[in-house]
Amino acid sequence: HLASLDNGALRLSSLALALAVLSGIVLHGASRAGSFDEGKGPLSGLPARVSSLLGFAADDISISGLAQHDASEVLATLRLKPGGSLLGFDADAARQALEKLPWVKTASVTREYPNQLRATVVERHAIALWQNGNNVDLVDETGADMGPTPFTVRGNFLLVTGEGANIAAAELINQISAIPELQQRVTAAARLGARRWNLYLNTGAKLALPEEGVAQALQTAWSLEQGKNMFSKGATVIHRRVKTRGGFQVADDDGDPN
Repeated sequence: HLASLDNGALRLSSLALALAVLSGIVLHGASRAGSFDEGKGPLSGLPARVSSLLGFAADDISISGLAQHDASEVLATLRLKPGGSLLGFDADAARQALEKLPWVKTASVTREYPNQLRATVVERHAIALWQNGNNVDLVDETGADMGPTPFTVRGNFLLVTGEGANIAAAELINQISAIPELQQRVTAAARLGARRWNLYLNTGAKLALPEEGVAQALQTAWSLEQGKNMFSKGATVIHRRVKTRGGFQVADDDGDPN
């Protein structure tokens, strides 16, 4: 009788295990197919309830590395919320989805069974605002478009416009930063013909830079400003490239040199 009971218990245990595995496969397939998505039919919310019973609910979600963006953006991309189901959750697919966000440089997602999820995000470092048509987006040092400015962004970013301005912005900013007093006055820069810049100052002055020798042109312009205060007068400063030397010419608002 004891042997019979042991065999019966073994059969029941095997059957329960088989049913659990089969149920897991069915739930996983249905989840991947979107059958349980919130608001999509009578099964909506079922995975969360089942996961909670089985101990697979997302009760512990950790997101690190965020500086300028909100955790809700990450959760929305992961299509997950605290207490939601982790049944069928694909950590690698989640990582790929995060790295498709324009402001994300790299990401990692790790699931720690049964109910923990760890996501780490490395944000791109914004250096400028790029006006491209009707859009004004942040760009990083590589020129990558990071999308619209999030409300949490802090700092004064140079506004750049024109074809290729996003790619060339990092070099220009590096050259301007060599003269901090001048950098504080520059509010915008326009890229012309994908080859040179016009700088616009908070005094109303415009500094037309040459294609080459930008660093020297900036130094020369700043020296002239210190001697004649031409930026403060709202003059247009045009850089004239000559074979033997470079120079500047101050022009009135109508473009006539004086």
